[in-house]
Amino acid sequence: MAGCAQTPADQIAPRQDTVRLCNGNGCADVPRNTATFQGEPGDPEAERRLQALAELAEQDPRAAYDLGLRLLRGDGVTRDSYQAIQWMRKAGDRGHTEAQYALGRLYLLGFEEMGSDPAEAEAWLSLAAAANYKDADKLLAEAQAAKQDEQRLYRIREAYRKSWGAWYTGYPYYWIWAPSGWYLR
Repeated sequence: MAGCAQTPADQIAPRQDTVRLCNGNGCADVPRNTATFQGEPGDPEAERRLQALAELAEQDPRAAYDLGLRLLRGDGVTRDSYQAIQWMRKAGDRGHTEAQYALGRLYLLGFEEMGSDPAEAEAWLSLAAAANYKDADKLLAEAQAAKQDEQRLYRIREAYRKSWGAWYTGYPYYWIWAPSGWYLR
């Protein structure tokens, strides 16, 4: 796993792109990103499983990453981008490279109500790139360029804000109010 120390189980069974899932109808190999957390939000069993995953996530950055993904996708839980990012940050802070990359993408592109934050994206993508995570270098360059653009736009906005009063006070009105009503100058 990228960004996490390998456990003995990881060494015995290397990570694959699919996972074997079994239900009442049999077993099948499905992609790892398949929704698996069955249950409706508010379902007591789903809430219990979510709480158990949250407890695991406090100890294991991989579980924090998984919880973040489930909250982003709404996989058996109510979608909650704020909580998703909080769990991703917990995973990223503990060195989980996939979480760092995911956070970099989220901050670079913005997500739902959250706008883009190129500086935050650069920070997370720098961590992922330092761990040689696939495509992190490419997105890091995009984040750095966006950060430069954001700084340039900030300087332009500030320069215009400082001159705002001079701009609107220097222009005359066409119409003037007098006791008898409006008249054109």
